[in-house]
Amino acid sequence: MEEQVDLVGKAFVDHFYHLFDNDRPALSSLYQPTSMLTFEGQKIQGVDDITAKLNQLPFDQCRHEISTIDSQPCSFTGGIVVFVSGSLQLPGEEHHLRFSQMFHLIPMLQGSFFVQNDIFRLNYG
Repeated sequence: MEEQVDLVGKAFVDHFYHLFDNDRPALSSLYQPTSMLTFEGQKIQGVDDITAKLNQLPFDQCRHEISTIDSQPCSFTGGIVVFVSGSLQLPGEEHHLRFSQMFHLIPMLQGSFFVQNDIFRLNYG
């Protein structure tokens, strides 16, 4: 079970950041009306508002480099909690921005997952 949770967590992280870096509007497929994003302390709920926030970030291109992925089963929902740390490279910027992000994935009937909760923070210092 633990190995399966780790595999799902890694597959999700690979998929999420590939979309973020290459086809950001497609991230909308990963959220539902009940989904919530906390982005640098700002709480946003619902697919449309989350998608708008992600697409209105002040950069069009970026590249995520993932350092760690930690996944745990959530027995209450049957979901998975995924914690990610890494760095973000923006075009023209010499220094990478370090970040942490947490996802709470909820299973859907067809066997896939959606993001119920998403918390993102840049790590300064």
